[in-house]
Amino acid sequence: MISLNRVSKIYPVSKEVVVPAVRDVSLHVERGEFVVITGRSGSGKTTLLNLVAGLTRPTSGQVLLDNIEVWKLPDKEQSLLRNQKIGFVFQFASLLPTLTAVENVMLPKMFGGEQNQERVYERATQLLEQVGLADKFKSFPRQLSGGQQQRVVIARALMNEPELLLADEPTSDLDEATEHEIMELFRGIHTETGVTALLVTHSIDLASYGTRSIQMAEGEIVSP
Repeated sequence: MISLNRVSKIYPVSKEVVVPAVRDVSLHVERGEFVVITGRSGSGKTTLLNLVAGLTRPTSGQVLLDNIEVWKLPDKEQSLLRNQKIGFVFQFASLLPTLTAVENVMLPKMFGGEQNQERVYERATQLLEQVGLADKFKSFPRQLSGGQQQRVVIARALMNEPELLLADEPTSDLDEATEHEIMELFRGIHTETGVTALLVTHSIDLASYGTRSIQMAEGEIVSP
């Protein structure tokens, strides 16, 4: 499903100084795996996730999703691939404050040009029920707790039935009890749907939620 072949990402700070965020990393994730990547802040794990997502262009190396080399695609095809194949859960909830929970979940279908509003609404409500928010369809983000907002984001990420679910520090702003609730939710979704999942976190305690864990340090994979 995911193949990174000797991928590096270097950020120039000045003419003389560069920061190597990811260093010559090769990583292969099979379809149906749930891989948790751990590491301290600055270890390169978020950059690695963005490389997989096609949000960051590698300085060198090859990024393939389903045997398609992402950075050889035209911009429009890259956008379609991200919209149709990938679901994103970012560190911050990033919900639109003027939209209700169900409207936020519906957004990916709207961007995809779906015309059948009734079908889109039905799918969005089913997903909110799946993540435990059956009574929050019409709530605005400000009316939801941090954990509830993250559940809306997860539902939104699943809206287009993605083959790949990417999550960047999805529990970093949550208390310990809510953190484990959200991780149980990810594990349940993976078990029920078989979606391939890649999640990054600074907390090594969360590594056990995946089917495989990887540790990063200084831009490299140090523990497969």
